[in-house]
Amino acid sequence: MSAILIESYDVPGSGPSVAVKDCIDIAGARTCCGSRAFADVAPAQRNAHVVQALVEAGYRIIAKASMHELAYGMTGLNDWTGHVENPLYPGLMPGGSSSGSAAAVAAGLVDLSLGTDTGGSVRMPAACCGVIGFKPSFGRLSRDGLTPSDSDLDCVGLFARSMSLIEGAMEQMDPDFAVADPVARPAIGFVEVIADEEVAGAVAAALASLWDAVETCSLPLLEDAFQAGVVKMAAEASAAYGHLVDTGLLGIDVEQRLRAAPTVATVERMVWAQEVKASFIAQVDALLERFDVLALPTLPGFPPHVDAMGDAASILRLSSLVRPFNLSCHPAISLPLTTPSGRPAALQLVARRGDDARLCAIARLFAHSDQNLQHKEIC
Repeated sequence: MSAILIESYDVPGSGPSVAVKDCIDIAGARTCCGSRAFADVAPAQRNAHVVQALVEAGYRIIAKASMHELAYGMTGLNDWTGHVENPLYPGLMPGGSSSGSAAAVAAGLVDLSLGTDTGGSVRMPAACCGVIGFKPSFGRLSRDGLTPSDSDLDCVGLFARSMSLIEGAMEQMDPDFAVADPVARPAIGFVEVIADEEVAGAVAAALASLWDAVETCSLPLLEDAFQAGVVKMAAEASAAYGHLVDTGLLGIDVEQRLRAAPTVATVERMVWAQEVKASFIAQVDALLERFDVLALPTLPGFPPHVDAMGDAASILRLSSLVRPFNLSCHPAISLPLTTPSGRPAALQLVARRGDDARLCAIARLFAHSDQNLQHKEIC
């Protein structure tokens, strides 16, 4: 079996097929979080809330997807379960932490997959693997049945190759979600960021091809929000998994990050991170009073080759444009782009908190554009 999927299930029926990240409970299966440390955990007694909602709607849960160990890494690689290969871009980093969920959709193994997004862990692998990745507003979808159980950042997210699949699944998992009418001429705020020239050009071209009402804007606290997100995630990871660092059961990369986490998330830095969070939320909200959505690249550069990924800091920087919106709790979606060099890039759209359906409606416009990587007939 490919390292993309770590378990598969024979489920009859004709409903959409779904893979579920290994930190989301499936009744009767062990939730190992991609870690040897949880290899002997008791099987889950019941489905996570989001899984059960899909099952009751006729979706077929046919696989458990691989992930970066403990969801605490951005490469998506895992020595214990086997490295996930990038189906559309062989040799390139699949992205994490929901690497298997993204790759399963990209490879056509499933119609839809569930992941989690604490610091870009849905949108980043979606961009790396060339599929759609949606992070709803924080708190929109139930986290019942997820590991860890407590988080101020983490959201259940979805991967698919069409917006209709994303929206259909959202309707089942969230009774308050209703597919919105098309938005003919949304006001777009194009956020100025530092990004690779080809990536920035692809995003600008995609926006220009669809909308003439695009205005440049700025988020001065974007970098601080990225750093604050790193601090808060370090605190959450340390609280959930810090007791595992001396067990010898963790991969080297995760063990090193967990050992460093207390020095990253000091009391002083946590106070600062909370202050940044409040200020950044206000800054994003103010822009979204002027615009329907904010647009920016999902990643500031291209995913590296797995044999030349560089140091951990350079990989972490790839999350600098996605992580801030976990801190701010806004819904965000990553849409795959074509590029002149053929490498993966993506457009990220961000909307008002709670305005998930309208965000999806605007994303639907892009899903039919020439710049969208996906085949138009499935959008």
